[in-house]
Amino acid sequence: MITPHIYIVGTAGCGKSTFTAGFKAWFTNMGVDVITVNLDPGAESLPYTPDVDIREWITLADIMDEYGLGPNGAQIAAADLIAVHINDIRDTINKIKTNAVILDTAGQIELFAFRKSSHVVLNALGTPAFIVFLFDPLIVRNPLGFVSMLLLGASVQFRFNIPFIGVLSKADLLEDDEKNKILQWSEDQDSLYSAVEEKRGDMYGHMSASLFKVLEDLGTYRRLIPVSAEELYGFEDVYNAVQQITTGGEDMSPD
Repeated sequence: MITPHIYIVGTAGCGKSTFTAGFKAWFTNMGVDVITVNLDPGAESLPYTPDVDIREWITLADIMDEYGLGPNGAQIAAADLIAVHINDIRDTINKIKTNAVILDTAGQIELFAFRKSSHVVLNALGTPAFIVFLFDPLIVRNPLGFVSMLLLGASVQFRFNIPFIGVLSKADLLEDDEKNKILQWSEDQDSLYSAVEEKRGDMYGHMSASLFKVLEDLGTYRRLIPVSAEELYGFEDVYNAVQQITTGGEDMSPD
């Protein structure tokens, strides 16, 4: 059985843990068995109960005590120590029969996306692997913020070179006109160019055209999937994107 590993990635506050909880709930409602993995040693509370939890091996508090580090230094050390324990994590995951693995990554995106240890994690846990990249609605409702998130998403995709699914998280927080505007930007370059030009001037817009073409070629520039973990909508579209790549459109088998 093919078991996709779905890494939930995004900036602090974008709703990664809430998305993980909602995705698990949606799968459960569909009768599909999946497991959740918490990869954040600094998580104090989670809106779901992880099936596998890095805090069973390391916690931020223990690292601070053992190495005499402050919170920031401990988070960096923790990101690297995950790689030390990755074989134990992998073995624990492999003991559980499941159709998919949802991995909730660290709150600070750079701790997962830009540390060498993250490649160790992905290589150890195997393929097929996907990144679900969450676009924070409070950032991307501004066209300059939207472009900034596109660039960050492209950096993450470039680092890992695995399938990338862009999600507009917490979509229920947006008014319909705001949400529709963001979705239009994600599928209509001209619309985004115009919005950027209004904010920064014609020169910035023209300079961005070639940049957006690169993002489109990478696959980062594509229509976002609006998702609400509170109202449990949008997850079917994320699921369809994963299964289209994993199984060529075949449904994952219910447990």
